[in-house]
Order: sequence, then structure tokens, then C-alpha cells
Amino acid sequence: MPRHPLIDRLTGEHGFPLLTTLQARDAFIRAPGDHVLFIPGDPARDAETADLARILPELRQAFRNAFDCAVVDDAIEADTREMAAAQRAPSLIVYRDGLQIGMLHALRDRTDHMSRIGQILAARTELFHA
Repeated sequence: MPRHPLIDRLTGEHGFPLLTTLQARDAFIRAPGDHVLFIPGDPARDAETADLARILPELRQAFRNAFDCAVVDDAIEADTREMAAAQRAPSLIVYRDGLQIGMLHALRDRTDHMSRIGQILAARTELFHA
């Protein structure tokens, strides 16, 4: 399916990688740090896809680039949704050092996303060994 111009803007203007293979996806989320996968879904069916694509760079900038972002290609969307237990698209899946630490579906309100991303990034993910 053709991508929406705002999704192309993410990969072109903003330099977010377009993940087309499972290996590329896994390498991206397993790298040290915080990462967001954007699963766009079908922009022709979900108006929220374009809205989320439009504000994703703003969200990243608001958090002073504390996380990097990538766009999930159609070729691996189904597998990525299954791996993350994402019931809907569009979705933002948040990872830290290879561990999924949060997920946001669709776009309710920009301030809601700001708040929820802040909560996700503030979550502690250390593993405790007894």
C-alpha cells in the first residue's frame, strides 16, 4: 500500500529509518537506549495515522531527543504487531534496551501523548536479582 506523505516525511526529512526486515527491527530495538517504533497501519483507513506521523517528530523534540524513532514497513507490520501485542494501528511501541516498556494507540490528544510518553520514559526497567 502507498505510504502517506507525512510518513515519507518521517523517513526523508527527519531521517527515521524505515524498518523493512525483522533483523533491522530487532537490531533497532535492541540497541542501547530508548526507541519508538511507529506502526502506521493503513493511512487511507485510519485518519489518526497522518496525525500521529505529523506529531511524532514534535514529541521526540519535546523530550529533547531522549528516544529515537523508526517506521515499521508494511512487510513486517503484522509480525511486529504480534510481537508487541498491538491490537490496533497506528501505534507507538516504546522499547528500552530491547525490552518493551510501553505502547500508545492512535491519537487522542497531543498533551495526552506527551504525558503518557513522559510516564513511560520515567518508568524504571532495572532487573532485580535476589
